[in-house]
Amino acid sequence: MFVSAGSRPHSQRARHISRIVLYSHDTLGYGHLRRNLLIASALRGLDPAPDILMIAGMREAGAFELPPGVDLMTLPAYEKGSDGSYRPRDLGGDLPALVRVRAQAIQAAVLAFDPDLMIVDNVPRGAQTELDPLLEALKRFRSTRLVLGLRDVIDRPEIVRRQWQEQRNFEAIRDFYDDIWIYGDPSFYDLLKDCRLEAPLAGRGRFVGYLDHRTRLALPGAAQIRDAVLGNDPRPYILCAVGGGRDGAALCEAFLRAELPEGHRGILVTGSQMPGLLRDNLRPWAEAREDMMLLDFVAEPIALMAGAARIVAMGGYNTICEVLSLGVPSLIVPRVTPRAEQLLRAELLEERGLIAMLRPENLSAEALGEWMRAAPPGGCARLMLDMGAQGNICALAEQMLAQPHAPGALCAAS
Repeated sequence: MFVSAGSRPHSQRARHISRIVLYSHDTLGYGHLRRNLLIASALRGLDPAPDILMIAGMREAGAFELPPGVDLMTLPAYEKGSDGSYRPRDLGGDLPALVRVRAQAIQAAVLAFDPDLMIVDNVPRGAQTELDPLLEALKRFRSTRLVLGLRDVIDRPEIVRRQWQEQRNFEAIRDFYDDIWIYGDPSFYDLLKDCRLEAPLAGRGRFVGYLDHRTRLALPGAAQIRDAVLGNDPRPYILCAVGGGRDGAALCEAFLRAELPEGHRGILVTGSQMPGLLRDNLRPWAEAREDMMLLDFVAEPIALMAGAARIVAMGGYNTICEVLSLGVPSLIVPRVTPRAEQLLRAELLEERGLIAMLRPENLSAEALGEWMRAAPPGGCARLMLDMGAQGNICALAEQMLAQPHAPGALCAAS
């Protein structure tokens, strides 16, 4: 039975164990989900450890290892096109019906779980404004703290301002949210100043640093997955990964055709969201080479990444945090549509010497081979950027959970 806003059970704030919800819409790739998994793992370190419900927007979420005390609800998926439009990934062409299904499922789950804190990833009103009914319900009860989590770069400043105004994001933040946590370092890129968000957000917004993915190396399955992939082959390897893979076919093909450094082999992970026909077209290239392996999907690739001689990848936030955390020499081929986010971030990183970048219009097997065979760069990103997001998030969450709920008061006071 659907739980309406008016039928929410009485508050249980006297309980000793806090409850937290992490929402991500997951329309393209795995980045939002991985970010929330890392945050959930960190929050479980609070004392006492909270119960955490993750809400994810793709079926692949069930393949990822969950920390103890964390459970997951997966939603029927949206698919985001190259033009930025949305459609059902699998359930026919009725987008409004899918929005209703997701919105009602999210609202029912959150109101029944009755969280003390909910962290919404990236989109204040949810994908396709699917969070609107829940936000209105939570506003009536005033018992759940709401935080918006943003990545370091969203898009070009003029586009961010225009889209946020058109989507009424500023009003949503004003009416519903207690704080905004930006997963980045303002000394690298100041989202608030560059996009002129300080005044319209009315003091909400603090930088918490980048997420350090080295903590994933301790996951039970990380080393086993690496060892299963590498087998007994002692050769150093170069790893190419394209996230979910929906728009990574060109990079995959160039990597499969590229000349590797002498004595090396290549490992390509295409991602489970790559259309089957495109993956089938790539497979003969890999099978024709003794120095190349193609994998459809790796649930936990962090140990595989850490052991690579080099990494070739696209430039999503999650991938960038991984390569910055690990310090492996990396070449980033950023996506340039429908947002300029990956390009902007990669340009700034290249300027600081933290990665190498290749624009997609310059992508070729020859260009990849030349970079892979060149001398590796030096420098350590962890010494240049704030990578302390997990600790800062835990401190902020602990502060929120310890104080009576008064929307907006916490960020105004700090």
